[in-house]
Amino acid sequence: MCGIVGAVAQRNVIPILLEGLRRLEYRGYDSAGLVTINGGLRRVRSVGRVAALAEETRKQGVHGHLGIAHTRWATHGAPTEANAHPHISHDEIAVVHNGIIENHEALREKLKGLGYRFESETDTEVIVHLVHHHYRQSRDLLDAVKAAVRELRGAYAIGVIAKDAPNQLVCARKGSPLIIGLGIEENFIASDASALLPVTQRMIYLEEGDVADIGLLSVHVFDDNGKAVEREVHVSELSADMAELGPYRHYMQKEIHEQPRALADTLQNALLPGGLTPALFGIEAEAVLARVKAVTILACGTSYHAGRVAGYWLESIAGMPANVEIASEYRYRDTIPNPEALVVTISQSGETADTLAALQRAKELGHGYTLAICNVPESSLVRASRLKFLTRAGPEIGVASTKAFTTQLAALYLLTLVLAKLRGKLSGEQEAGQLAALRQLPQLAQEVLKLEPQVEAWARRFANKHHALFLGRGQHYPIALEGALKLKEISYIHAEAYPAGELKHGPLALVDKDMPVVAVAPNDQLLDKLKSNLQEVRARGGELYVFADLDTHISPSDGVQVIQLGSHAGPLSPILHTLPLQLLSYHAALQKGTDVDKPRNLAKSVTVE
Repeated sequence: MCGIVGAVAQRNVIPILLEGLRRLEYRGYDSAGLVTINGGLRRVRSVGRVAALAEETRKQGVHGHLGIAHTRWATHGAPTEANAHPHISHDEIAVVHNGIIENHEALREKLKGLGYRFESETDTEVIVHLVHHHYRQSRDLLDAVKAAVRELRGAYAIGVIAKDAPNQLVCARKGSPLIIGLGIEENFIASDASALLPVTQRMIYLEEGDVADIGLLSVHVFDDNGKAVEREVHVSELSADMAELGPYRHYMQKEIHEQPRALADTLQNALLPGGLTPALFGIEAEAVLARVKAVTILACGTSYHAGRVAGYWLESIAGMPANVEIASEYRYRDTIPNPEALVVTISQSGETADTLAALQRAKELGHGYTLAICNVPESSLVRASRLKFLTRAGPEIGVASTKAFTTQLAALYLLTLVLAKLRGKLSGEQEAGQLAALRQLPQLAQEVLKLEPQVEAWARRFANKHHALFLGRGQHYPIALEGALKLKEISYIHAEAYPAGELKHGPLALVDKDMPVVAVAPNDQLLDKLKSNLQEVRARGGELYVFADLDTHISPSDGVQVIQLGSHAGPLSPILHTLPLQLLSYHAALQKGTDVDKPRNLAKSVTVE
C-alpha cells in the first residue's frame, strides 16, 4: 500500500524520484523519504506528504545519480520519521519496501544476536540488516539480496542500493508488485507504472519471486530458483498527462466527470458489429463460459459492491446462480467447491492482497474457471486468471474509487449478457435492445453529471452532520452501500446502508431530525414498497434526500428533498444512480474541509492483508 521509486542514471535522479513519489502519493502518504549516493549514503525523510520531503531535499541540496525513494502507509509502527523509509544498515546498505514480512519478529531476534541495533518499529528494518549481514560476507549486492529474500516470509517488493556500488540497483518482489522501467542509458523501478510515465513507457513486470540486477546499460532478471530469465518488455498505453489534474479541483472530481468517456471506452469492443461474444473475455472464453453453470464473485470494498449488483443481473437476466463473497472472508472459511462455477475476481489495481489470496484459495479448491475484471493489464490478478476483461477507466488517483467502480459494473453487465446469450436467455431482439441501451449509457451518464449544482446544494446540509443512512432496494441496495462507503471514506461522516425494507427491523430506531436519510428511488417494480419505507422515515421526523427517476411521483415537501435523474434505465439504472451519490460525498467532504483525494488512514492499492 506504499509506493516505491528507484533510478540509476547519468543525470541527477532526485527530480525523477520526487515526481514518481508525487504520482504514487495516493498509495501511501503518512511519511516519505529517499536516499542517494553522494560521498556516502545521503538520506532525507519527513513525516507527511511528498511536498514536505521535496522541500527538505531542496534545503539540503541533495543530488545523485542513483537513488531509491518511498512513500509510506503505516502498518508496523506509527507514522514517524524513524519509521519512514528508506532504512539504512551501518551506513552501507539502504532499502525501501512494500508489503509485510510475517517472520520479522524471529528475524529481528536473530539479527539482534548478530549485533544489529534497531532504530524503528518497522518490519522493513529486518530486511536492510539481513541484506547487510549477507553483504559483509560476500561484498556482492546481488548475492546478498538473493540470500536475504530466501529468509523472508510474507509479501515484499524491495529496492536496495549499497554505498560501494554507485551504479547498481537491485530489486526483488514476492506478493507485491514491482516494475522495471527501461530508458536510454538509465533504468528505473517503481511499484506502479504511473510513477515512470514521465521517463519511459517501456516496462518489465517482474514475476513472483524475481530478483533483478539493474545498471545504467543492463537489466538482468533471475527467477525464484536463481536462474537467469528473460521477461517480456511491455509498452504502456498510458501517458504522463493522463494522471494530471487538469482544470479540476481534485482528482476525485476529475474522475467522476471522466466516467462517460471511461464507460464508452470500456464498452467499445462489445458495441462493434458482432461484438457481444465470449471473445470479449479472452481466447479461451467461449469454451470456458459454455461449460460454467454458476458464478462466484470475489472482491473487496467498492469492487465487492460491484459484484453485489452483478449478482442480481446474473440471476435475473442470465438465469445463472450467483454467489458474491468478500474476498478477505472467503479465503479463511470452509467452502464447498463447485468445479462448474466461474470464479470472477474484481480489483481496480489487480494487486489487492486479499483478492489475490482468495483466487489462490479457489484454485486450491479445484476451481479451474477463473476470470479477472481489472483496470491494470499486467497486474498480478490478470496474470493469475485464465480469462480477463480489462476495464478502460484510465489511471484512478483518488483513493475513493469512482470510475473504476462504474466501469467494473459495465464489464459485469457485459459478462451477464454473454452468459445469457450462451444459455439461450437472450433473443436476437433482446440483444439488439441491450446494445442500444449500452450505446446510450455514456450520454445518460453525462446528463446525470449535469445535476452537480443541485447535489452540491444538498451537500451543504451535511456539513454539520455526524451520521447518515442510505436506503435502496433490489439491485440498488448495493448502490446504497457504495454511497455510504463513499461518504464515510472522504467526509468522515458515519454512514450505513440498508435494504429499505429492513428499516423496521432495527435501524429505524436511529432516525431523527439530525439523521439525514439518502434514498435511491428508481422507477422499478419495488418503487411502491420503497415509498412505504420512506413514509416510515418521515413519520419519525427523519429528513429525506431522494434521488428519483422521472414518473416516480415523489415530490419535494417539508422534510423531503428530491433530485430527478431522468427516465428509468432498466437494469443499467444502478450505474446512473451511482453518479449523484459520488457527487454528494465529494461535495460533503469539501464542505467539511477534509482531504478529498487522500483521506486519512486509507490508501489506494491495498497490497497488504
